[in-house]
Amino acid sequence: MAPQDHSAGPQDHSAGPNDDSAGRNGGTAGPNDGIAGPNDGTGTPATGTTLITNIATLVTNDPSLGNGALGLITDAALVIDGDDIAWAGPADQAPAADHRYDAQGRAVIPGFVDSHSHLVFAGDRTEEFNARMSGHPYHAGGIRTTVAATRAATDAELHARVDRHLHEALRQGTTTMETKSGYGLTLDEEVRALAIAADHTDEVTFLGAHVVPEEFADDPAGYVDLVTGPMLEACAPYARWVDVFCEQGAFDGDQARAILEAGAGHGLLPRIHANQLSYGPGIQLAVELGAASADHCTYLTDADVDALAQGRTVATLLPGAEFSTRSPYPDARRLLDAGVTVALSPDCNPGSSFTSSMAFCVALAVREMGMTPDEALWSATAGGAQALRRTDVGRLAPGTRADLFLLDAPSPVHLAYRPGVPLASAVWRAGRRVAVRA
Repeated sequence: MAPQDHSAGPQDHSAGPNDDSAGRNGGTAGPNDGIAGPNDGTGTPATGTTLITNIATLVTNDPSLGNGALGLITDAALVIDGDDIAWAGPADQAPAADHRYDAQGRAVIPGFVDSHSHLVFAGDRTEEFNARMSGHPYHAGGIRTTVAATRAATDAELHARVDRHLHEALRQGTTTMETKSGYGLTLDEEVRALAIAADHTDEVTFLGAHVVPEEFADDPAGYVDLVTGPMLEACAPYARWVDVFCEQGAFDGDQARAILEAGAGHGLLPRIHANQLSYGPGIQLAVELGAASADHCTYLTDADVDALAQGRTVATLLPGAEFSTRSPYPDARRLLDAGVTVALSPDCNPGSSFTSSMAFCVALAVREMGMTPDEALWSATAGGAQALRRTDVGRLAPGTRADLFLLDAPSPVHLAYRPGVPLASAVWRAGRRVAVRA
């Protein structure tokens, strides 16, 4: 089955009453825009226009430009002008440009849009992963282990960690990335985490409601009061989004509602960790509150699927977490067949999915979750953009940001066909070519 065309119609998620497609700072450029600093491995951008030609397959994600939901154009070319795409189409119709880049028969794909990561942390949980994969019990504290390490880390250490993982993702073709707080869980530590995140990306999420910290173990209601009160007041200026882990052992439906509604009162747009470990109220709450995305979506009732299909909330699937925990994968086929918009993300975090590879998740989605290669690619690009309510990324059409990468293969199907192989041979972000390989 071909990927569904999400570019128009009643399920269009590209705009709406709370659409903030240019990011919290109101634009698609600027010193903190996107995944890395303006001079990240690029030097000074070329002046004038650049023509990329001899493209075997160009994925535009714009059905008006090419075939199917991916908007595929063969024997293609595109023109970059400054930060943006100026033209895309057949190579024999390409306009003149100031500079020329020969793709040498490779595929060109929109930059991956990663709408779910947890990058502000210290330490790792190698022992936990090793025990899990070896069939041994492990009781060292999970998220709380990372909280302790993060609180003990210096600002410089956390900045370096975020920067390293963003660059790691960028070299693999991820040009837009969201990241969250959630490993501080005190007012000062959550502010610190968000300030660090905001230095690296505009897509910043306040996740003070990740888990209840140990110091509030006997007073979870008190912690919710802190999150919805002084902590939110201090954190809101640094974030665009508010998130909550709605799950047994974390926050129940009533608590999640209070947190998301409080965030909305401070101008933050809602998203939610929902139904990862068990059936629960998270999906229904996400749709009711108009959340941009419900993330995980592993355990779904028919009513949950129906709600997602009828609402604007994107189902963001995170197969790296299932891979790393040996848990059941979400049923992407069920969601797609119901008309739900699906996004993919690696869920990069130190506990349950320590990978930044979107290509790996594309391969997992095809192999384990019932998606076609085209559907998985759309979900990793345009789907991620819709989960962030962005219209400037995830597509390669005139006026969109020039975020793209060359695949060292003639077809995008190679992302699933050659899992684990580093296929990104060149990456552009906002019109600037970045370093990929030495």
